[in-house]
Amino acid sequence: MSISSSLNSGVAGLAANATRLATISDNIANSSTFGYKRAEADFESLVITSTSGSGTYSAGGVRATTSRLIDQQGALVSTSNALDIAISGRGMLPVTTEVSLNATTGDKPMMMTSTGSFHTDADGVLKTNSGLVLLGWPANADGTISTFPRDTLAGLQPVVINANQTAGDPTTEMNLGVNLPATETETGSSGDALPLSVEYFGNLGTSETLDISFTPTVPATGSSNEWTMVIRDSAQAGAVIGEYTLTFDDSRGSGGTLASVAVVSGGAYDSVEGTLALTVAGGPLVMTIGKIGDVNGLTQLSDSFAPTSITKDGSPVGNLTAVEIDENGYITATYDTGFTRRIYQIPLVDVPNPNGLTVMNNQTFQVSPDSGSFFLWDAGDGPTGAVVGYAREGSTTDVAGELTSLIQTQRAYSSNAKVIQTVDEMLQETTNIKR
Repeated sequence: MSISSSLNSGVAGLAANATRLATISDNIANSSTFGYKRAEADFESLVITSTSGSGTYSAGGVRATTSRLIDQQGALVSTSNALDIAISGRGMLPVTTEVSLNATTGDKPMMMTSTGSFHTDADGVLKTNSGLVLLGWPANADGTISTFPRDTLAGLQPVVINANQTAGDPTTEMNLGVNLPATETETGSSGDALPLSVEYFGNLGTSETLDISFTPTVPATGSSNEWTMVIRDSAQAGAVIGEYTLTFDDSRGSGGTLASVAVVSGGAYDSVEGTLALTVAGGPLVMTIGKIGDVNGLTQLSDSFAPTSITKDGSPVGNLTAVEIDENGYITATYDTGFTRRIYQIPLVDVPNPNGLTVMNNQTFQVSPDSGSFFLWDAGDGPTGAVVGYAREGSTTDVAGELTSLIQTQRAYSSNAKVIQTVDEMLQETTNIKR
């Protein structure tokens, strides 16, 4: 009976608009929730009578379906915490639950979120106040990231940062810029060696020195423009690790620059790079003395002995002072000695259909059959976008738009209630026919 179908249709309309009201109220309630993705209710009509010209019509009503618009991006909000992390793109951060870290059976669940405010706990684990633990790939001692699979959790570890950790950076490269006095290679000079001491840092952060002596070759007549450079390592009880004969050019165009370097003992001289391959107690050390004809390395000019430019890498043992994340997802630790070291890389998770993800608490999501399998991308590579530190992603709720929808929903609900009231009055008239 069509009048009964009208009643059912009105009830269906009430239920559908109640569902829409629930999504609107949820969106408004989370208008200030970082990383919240708004929900939406769509209506679909139900058709019972499909034969045209039958003379009767039965109302099918309406059905509501809800969805979460996960692919929408909220505005980025600046913060003062270096490890407040947001994504300027469709990628998401890999996280897991704090409670799963202590589980003795099964693998930890992989969840994802678009933003988070991460802080270290008493054990140094980087997590949010809601218990979401950030996952990343650990860096090797030299700061490089090993190759890990991109379609599984293998290799992902909870990010752990110990606030009281110390670290040292051994010296591996040194640039030696020294001017040697040309007058010392002339006839009648004293021939005394000119000493130079340069500090470097060992593998354990210890301070060591390279003791370098420059001894001029004094000829019977004229000027030799030749020096003997001997390098000793304090970490090896002053043992000689390199001896070289340096000859300088005295021509008008290249006067004062290196003309040749002859190896007496020790590592080889690379004329293309202008470097000596030395071996100190902690391992190899590359010392740059300049290429042939290079004015920026060792020179022989005038009558003064002066270090002009001595630089090196490495640092002594330092205490951790700051941790930051860059746009490529690399977490870098900074120490009070000025040394910086890459300690983790945070990959970004992507799925073919973000709106098909399973929605969890705390603005987190999990892979589902509708979303497709996940893939771990390097930030800034592929479709995922870049990582933004000192920022949070705001809610995607538009309060003005939700309030407008609220008015429309209220009117629609009232109209459906009016339909039920009208059907009730008509049925009452039907029962009154017998009286």
